[in-house]
Amino acid sequence: MSHKEKNLADLPASDQHLRETCLSSEDAYQGKFLRLKKDIVSLPDGQETYREYLIHPGAVAILPVLDDGRILLERQFRYPVDQAMLEIPAGKLEVGEDPLICAKRELLEETGYTAGSWEFLGRIHPVISYSTEFIDIYLAKSLTAGERCLDQGEFLDVFAATLGEMHEWIANGKITDVKTIISVYHLERKMRSGN
Repeated sequence: MSHKEKNLADLPASDQHLRETCLSSEDAYQGKFLRLKKDIVSLPDGQETYREYLIHPGAVAILPVLDDGRILLERQFRYPVDQAMLEIPAGKLEVGEDPLICAKRELLEETGYTAGSWEFLGRIHPVISYSTEFIDIYLAKSLTAGERCLDQGEFLDVFAATLGEMHEWIANGKITDVKTIISVYHLERKMRSGN
């Protein structure tokens, strides 16, 4: 018997047959800005299991493109993975903060640049299996250099790279940060469409 995979259009319009229902919820940990939840859920087949996940306020990421086409990047030590990572500028949202305002603040604080042109590129959910985190990605152009003002306890290098260098670094594993990789995808898509 042959097996034919369905297309998205062939699937049910509703996701009700996939949904999990929360039966109980408790805070396992409350940190400075992350909260760890432990919920008991009912699965679609009626079985019960638990879900542990982080409540995250959300974040922004900025793809700053210089007039010569190079992209501003940062090298910053990330404690959970115990290494300095190459990534685009980013920062977490304050409660109720407009993401574009946050993006403008983070670009200035971390790089010293302001942008004359801003464009929303998309939203990603980087760790859907255990976090509510989302990241709104913005393209920043018409950049003007100024003085950066890092947060207390924040240390990072700022440098510029070509899109070709970024592709090479993604391919060889020098860049593994998901928001940076997806931002390269968005930039390539824009360039192909001529926007």
